[in-house]
Amino acid sequence: MGNSYFKFKQFTVVQEKSAMKVGTDGVLLGSWADVRQRKNILDVGTGTGLIALMLAQRSNAQITAVELEEKAAEEAKLNVNASLWKDRVHVHCISFQHFLKHADRQFDLIVSNPPFFSNSAKANDLSRTMARHTDTLSYSELILGSSRLLNIEGCLAVILPLETSIGFEKLAIESGFSLQRKTLVKPKSGKDVNRVLLSFGKNTTTIVGDTITIYDENGQWTESYKDLTRSFYLYI
Repeated sequence: MGNSYFKFKQFTVVQEKSAMKVGTDGVLLGSWADVRQRKNILDVGTGTGLIALMLAQRSNAQITAVELEEKAAEEAKLNVNASLWKDRVHVHCISFQHFLKHADRQFDLIVSNPPFFSNSAKANDLSRTMARHTDTLSYSELILGSSRLLNIEGCLAVILPLETSIGFEKLAIESGFSLQRKTLVKPKSGKDVNRVLLSFGKNTTTIVGDTITIYDENGQWTESYKDLTRSFYLYI
């Protein structure tokens, strides 16, 4: 494994050009999102295509992946075309806002590892700025757009830093979504929660809540994290 690529059990992610490399957030969301009975999935801000490929491995769905940044979209297409699921995953270099205007179908799952920096210092690299800041896609745009694109049984699944998840959850509920599932993520035993996995739907249901810890006190992956990601990491 080198910095220019990340090898999983059934696919490899080349990441030479994309600003945002393979990371734990993407692996968590790709492993956690509920793909049961999903036929059409939309991945918003696909980056290298990591989450789209993970969901393709876990389902039989048709997957649409949109990415605004040209170099990332180019790399996502490369990764998809080298995968077992190139006939089911379709990458478009387009903003979510523009895609929304021209979408000709509804989806039963929308996933996003969205930009999470707002009103903070910008990186010098424009592509990295686009990947990490909410300037190009605000949370309200993602939520309202998803509401339009999801069918009545559809879900919106995201991963967010703890400090921004509260505002996102509030916006989603104000926009007509119901929180259906929530997983708090601790980076290590004894550490505070730093990420939150959230799933929203249009139908009210009982909220399922739990917590997952990534590393134990010895710096090894916990059994719960290994169980979640076992289908992907090479050495589990």
